Amino acid sequence: MGLRRLTNRIGPDLRRKAAKLAPIPKLGYDHFRKVTPIDTGNAKNSTAFSRTTTGGKITANYNYANRLNAGYSKQAPNGMTEPTIEELKRQVKRVI
Repeated sequence: MGLRRLTNRIGPDLRRKAAKLAPIPKLGYDHFRKVTPIDTGNAKNSTAFSRTTTGGKITANYNYANRLNAGYSKQAPNGMTEPTIEELKRQVKRVI
């Protein structure tokens, strides 16, 4: 098989995979909020998502975010980041 023919076959497959991967950053944000502990609701309400050229960015915009992420809350003993990373890995593996 010639290189050009191979390239023509790979291109569409990569575009399909990229399209399936595109929503994963937002799914990560949704999961992060899902595992964020709730007391007053401030932590969830102060967590934001923004699209970037490489996918997305989750910002935990409250002064005790590191404490919650370190497992301070019994509602989220593993914090939010590690469970979210594991969920993202599962989602990417599903696509690939």
